Amino acid sequence: MSKKIVIVSSGQPSLNPRLVKEADALSAAGYKVTVLYAYWNNWGTKYDEQLLAKKKWTAICVGGDPEHQWFTWSLSRIMHKLSGYIVHKMGNYEFLADAAVARSSFFLTRAAKKHEADLYIGHNLGALQAVAEAAKLYKKPCGFDAEDFHRQEVNDEIDSFHYKLCKYLEDKYFPFLNYLTASSPFIAEQYAGLYNRQVTSILNVFPKAATRSFDKEDGPLKLFWFSQTVGPNRGLEMVIEAIRLANAACELHILGQSPEGYKQHFIELAIASGLTSDALYFYEPVNPDQLVEMATRFDIGLASETGFCLNNKLALSNKLFTYVQSGLVLAASNTTAQKWFIEQYPQTGKLYNDASQLSGILTELNRNRGALLNIKRHSFEAGQTQLNWEHESQKFLTIIKDILAA
Repeated sequence: MSKKIVIVSSGQPSLNPRLVKEADALSAAGYKVTVLYAYWNNWGTKYDEQLLAKKKWTAICVGGDPEHQWFTWSLSRIMHKLSGYIVHKMGNYEFLADAAVARSSFFLTRAAKKHEADLYIGHNLGALQAVAEAAKLYKKPCGFDAEDFHRQEVNDEIDSFHYKLCKYLEDKYFPFLNYLTASSPFIAEQYAGLYNRQVTSILNVFPKAATRSFDKEDGPLKLFWFSQTVGPNRGLEMVIEAIRLANAACELHILGQSPEGYKQHFIELAIASGLTSDALYFYEPVNPDQLVEMATRFDIGLASETGFCLNNKLALSNKLFTYVQSGLVLAASNTTAQKWFIEQYPQTGKLYNDASQLSGILTELNRNRGALLNIKRHSFEAGQTQLNWEHESQKFLTIIKDILAA
């Protein structure tokens, strides 16, 4: 009989590629997988419908949504905001911290307890209570995937509410997890030191891509950047300055949702810096399954992290590995983790410290299209041979097998 595994997330599958890859790998390995998740936004819901229709595992939305379960969704928002207000004002995290960290925490915990399984896996801090209490109820193991260094994900202020809340929950639950994984070796190192335990790094890589051709092209360099949200503190202003300084015709392609007013602000900034409006492209979020294919249209992938907090310095993002898997030249800002990556895989791209250095990279690649093409080929090869989910998932499946055999 197949072992049952429940994965819990306070986000949506289409917004959480690590969860989807884990569920796919477990399902392919013969486990019966159920994913409990929560509504986050409308475009994610649209892509969830397309994504989940093709999956062999079961997915259940918990905690309501504004269209079909308005009352539950509204109630969850009130509970979340009220809990956060009380905890923040009183400074007592013991009773309401779980409800304060995510809108759906209470409902995810209630739902998880209704699903008896052999293993419970959490994604995002809002799922910690659910997997811990369900595992305790059925006397089964539980694990957690730290996609970020959560306590310093927003800022580095140790007196901030976010830091104290995340630290409290990590201190409460992490010591009792049967395993802990992290999305970069540096985040794994941080948690391993804090909790004196083994933490395995599972990189944010993607499945191998179909073979693609690389043809030498003239015309503007096509730069690509994507994220769920387009906004300040993402390094895009430095990219605009670099394009202004570069002796190269460039197009900038940006994918993601923009906060109110930011898109127009960014367009004005770009035009003021000399980038013409017909060289600036914005795209709405696409189905995650289409992202690698879309990225192959471009030349250079921008991993423009600013290092504004410790997590941002230590993270290796989805975008970085998407660029590699797509066969783009990686232009990476000099954060701790990205410097390590370029040192490990120098054939995939270039590191920069500031706009001047990035402009130099753009100028050189524009002048030497043969070098551009060569790096793109090497980047794609690294994605097919080493930096892919087929390779990385074996670490994850080994952990699961060992936990279930114990």
